[in-house]
Amino acid sequence: MLAACLTLLIVADRLSPDASGMGTHRQLGLPACGWVAGFGIPCATCGMTTAFAAAADGDLAASFRAQPFGAMLALATGVAAVVSAFVLLTGSAVGGLVFRILTPRTAAVLGVLAVLAWIYKIAVVRMT
Repeated sequence: MLAACLTLLIVADRLSPDASGMGTHRQLGLPACGWVAGFGIPCATCGMTTAFAAAADGDLAASFRAQPFGAMLALATGVAAVVSAFVLLTGSAVGGLVFRILTPRTAAVLGVLAVLAWIYKIAVVRMT
């Protein structure tokens, strides 16, 4: 878990957040978003890489503007890295709390938040 979280955070730190709020993934050699090209609206993950890159730079406001759910995931990844390191160093069972927190209700709330963030992203793109 620690290796996965650190990998994400290190890669995000090496990227420069795109000023448009999306497109940062292109620095990784990935293609442009097919949803934007095909439908004229961003996909549900548009802005996530930008949100991670901005959060890694410490600019949480820009991270949230780029993709609110992405900002939340970036923060959660940072917390997961700290907790994982703590568990690794101490042998604590605190990591098991995560599985008790992740209930169907929590998953439903996260799903609603993801959809709301997508709607926000669509609205922002249409206003520009």
